[in-house]
Amino acid sequence: MSIARSENVLWQRGWLRPWLRSAAVLLPLVVVAAVVAGNWELIGSSAGRLGEADRKWLAGSCLAAFLTWVCSATAQQGAVVEPLPPGRLLATQFAASAANHILPAGVGGNAVNLRFLLRRGLSPSRAVGALAVRTCATVTGRLVLLGLVLAFFPGALHIRRVIAGGSVVPAHPLLLVAAVALLLTGGYVATRCARRLRDRARAFLASAATDVRALHRNRARVAALWGGGLAFPAMHALVVVMVMRALHSPVPVSGVVAAYLCASTAAGWLPTPAGLGSLDAALALALVTAGAPAVTATSAVLGYRLATTWLPLVPGVMVLAVLVRRREL
Repeated sequence: MSIARSENVLWQRGWLRPWLRSAAVLLPLVVVAAVVAGNWELIGSSAGRLGEADRKWLAGSCLAAFLTWVCSATAQQGAVVEPLPPGRLLATQFAASAANHILPAGVGGNAVNLRFLLRRGLSPSRAVGALAVRTCATVTGRLVLLGLVLAFFPGALHIRRVIAGGSVVPAHPLLLVAAVALLLTGGYVATRCARRLRDRARAFLASAATDVRALHRNRARVAALWGGGLAFPAMHALVVVMVMRALHSPVPVSGVVAAYLCASTAAGWLPTPAGLGSLDAALALALVTAGAPAVTATSAVLGYRLATTWLPLVPGVMVLAVLVRRREL
């Protein structure tokens, strides 16, 4: 049985089970609802604070958000030997970001990119391998940046600031129950995937290793892959830095960058759509450990979401529809 057919069987037998699909979609929403309900007063005051922020810095954060899609497109090109059309590749990353806000754990964005690569003539195994290589480069870039920031600025984050100032996200009972259930569901899905695909993993890894060797013989592809992988989390961190500057926060840049990198790394363990809820709570908590007041930290999270999620959402869906209509996806 081919890898593509085995993946299709896995999808039909596992993901399409009603209870599993419902749990994967509803549990992240429950987590987000619990966070919002437990912090409604804080969120309201933080939104008012954001409304008084410096518009020039907020505009700069939107520009940095646009550069995240450029970095994503660069890394995706670096993961493929064949040249990809630059304009359509960038549009695909923009559309993928919108799809990422609908399905959990990056499923929407990866599905859009996978379809784009298949339309460019790549085989299913090579397309999946290219996505895996790009993801690996991005995760590695985030960890490298986090290690460098913590090595050069070891005092950027201090957990005692949270203990002294109180928790940003109260331990709501519903939130704890939903988080545990979400982790258990994710563990079950991962176990099922591993069991069903373990017999085909060797062939897939062999094919991916061949592509990786070919990529690393091309200096331009190496620069695009690892440069884009490093720049992508750096641009997201820059969005948070600019929002904090718009709020006139005295927290140093090193603390803000370390806070974002720690929060985004931790949020990757919870498969919510685009990190909604998980990244928000982790980022607010990390900004407090960097020295920001709770209201400022929450305002920064709202500003970050405004630049990277809410403003691009409708245009991203429109671009996605155009790409589908033109059979680019």
